[in-house]
Amino acid sequence: MARPPLVFKRSTNVLLQHIAGHVAIGEPLPTEQHMAELVEGSRTAVRSVLAHLHAQGLIGDLKERRLLRKPRRKDYFDIAELQPGSDRIREVLMERIYQRDMPPGAEFSEAELARASGTGTISVREFLIEFSRSGLIEKKPRGGWRLCAFDRSFAMELADVRQMFEFAAIDQFALLPPDDPAFAHLADLIARHEQLGSVMPARHKDFPALDRDFHTFLIGLLHNRFAKSLYDVVSLVFHYHYQWDKDEELARNQYAAHEHLDILQALARRDFSGAREAMRIHLNSSRSTLLQGIRAREQKAQANNG
Repeated sequence: MARPPLVFKRSTNVLLQHIAGHVAIGEPLPTEQHMAELVEGSRTAVRSVLAHLHAQGLIGDLKERRLLRKPRRKDYFDIAELQPGSDRIREVLMERIYQRDMPPGAEFSEAELARASGTGTISVREFLIEFSRSGLIEKKPRGGWRLCAFDRSFAMELADVRQMFEFAAIDQFALLPPDDPAFAHLADLIARHEQLGSVMPARHKDFPALDRDFHTFLIGLLHNRFAKSLYDVVSLVFHYHYQWDKDEELARNQYAAHEHLDILQALARRDFSGAREAMRIHLNSSRSTLLQGIRAREQKAQANNG
């Protein structure tokens, strides 16, 4: 079963601590903006935590968010799991690209990333040097780092790798016994997709975080460190290029959420051939959207150069 990202765990603990000391039972939680400031993250990250708190029975509906009970010790994630490191740096870098519309050519510094991730600059530098081998980022000659753009050949090779991972994950899920904990996680993902679908289109921008949780869950089934590491690159490339096609963002998110549900529900009823077919449809849609994002980027570059 895939483990929740470190950013999610840290944000959950921070909000639980705030709730324990500042929110009485029956009172609503602070605004999303205030909570985002408390966890030093995005509002999307906060919404993922709120969905978790709702599932754990701490808060009522996700609209009023009134506290139903005080946090207990078991609600907190083990602090040993929250030590800063490459996972924390990766999460922060991806979140910035997903949520802050950092385009190809955007520059950032090691110190900036170290502050945001709560790690040292040496750890950040080591991570970025290793991560730069993916072709996603590059070192500037006079210091600092830059996000790179990619050609279609590079993107399609990653799409092929993604397909191998996703189908392998479905095959792995088929081997699990009915009482495996992965089925509980599966049920949670189905509920979260259905909940988000009920509030679309108003909350469609919450989809990228759910999308990452969906694919992280599947890849986590492989228990393969190389698959996880490379999939982070795959995920980043896909989301990175989607940002260049904002006109279709709502429709794309709605359709992708529906495709996810088809896959999840097929897995829940152990219809693995149906899950593979639903995954094939989803990956074809994703590949098509990626190509559209690349074309949009190329067209924008041509217009700027013209």
